[in-house]
Amino acid sequence: MSNMKHIVGFAVISAAFNASTSWAQMDHGEMQMQGGSAPDNARDPHAYSDGYTLTDGPYAQQGPRQLKLADEHAFLSVLGDRLEYSEDSGDTTFDLLARYGTTYDSLVVKAEGDTKGSQLEESQTDLLWSHAISVFFDTQLGVRLDQYKEGSDRQWLAAGIQGLAPYWFELDATAYLGDDGRTALTFEAEYELLLTQKLVLQPRAELNLYGKDDPSNGLGSGLSDLSIGLRLRYEISRQFAPYVGVEWSDAYGGTADYRQAAGQDINDTQLVAGLRFWF
Repeated sequence: MSNMKHIVGFAVISAAFNASTSWAQMDHGEMQMQGGSAPDNARDPHAYSDGYTLTDGPYAQQGPRQLKLADEHAFLSVLGDRLEYSEDSGDTTFDLLARYGTTYDSLVVKAEGDTKGSQLEESQTDLLWSHAISVFFDTQLGVRLDQYKEGSDRQWLAAGIQGLAPYWFELDATAYLGDDGRTALTFEAEYELLLTQKLVLQPRAELNLYGKDDPSNGLGSGLSDLSIGLRLRYEISRQFAPYVGVEWSDAYGGTADYRQAAGQDINDTQLVAGLRFWF
């Protein structure tokens, strides 16, 4: 089981890295996403109007503005990517993403953590400003707030990139700078395989690296931990989908030593059941 887990995990991460490398090396003329290559100004609502707008030019209407294009509106969306319970540990895990803004610029809030019963064990919240740099990728800049029931809370500056790589991998990579010269890097990759129009298999991998030891929170420098999940969901609707799955996790280096000293497991396998939703 352990060998299979590592094979699946490194396959997902390797494919995601290869996909992002292909993005950097691939000429836009070779890009075949969405039926062909997207022009550089594909996100510009006025790109194909030959300079005419609703307020200037021969088609401008008198009085209050009558119409706005969809890309000019600010929208709110919330995605619950994971809201799941593990019977083995009794933990409830949440992973939420909220976005408010336009196609080009938006405020993004990422929140994830674990609870046991009614107690919040730990959480990580990113408050980010997101700006589109290409058709498929956004840069993000902001802060991250870590909260621990047992340990020391941390605050970080955050800078990252999020988007859709070739071959439809969803990538999220963020670098962090904290107090006392602390640094961190997180990388997430997801892929959705449609078995039918209702059944979707989602592999997911996440790894965390830290620049220096953090004994109060049981985190070692270097590669700290790797989590690999495989979830099968049934979409009652596109916005509401229960799922079941399995999650493997491993600790490495100093983090593994801290966990071993505290009498905790270095690696773990959990069966999970949860709900994915968005609105």
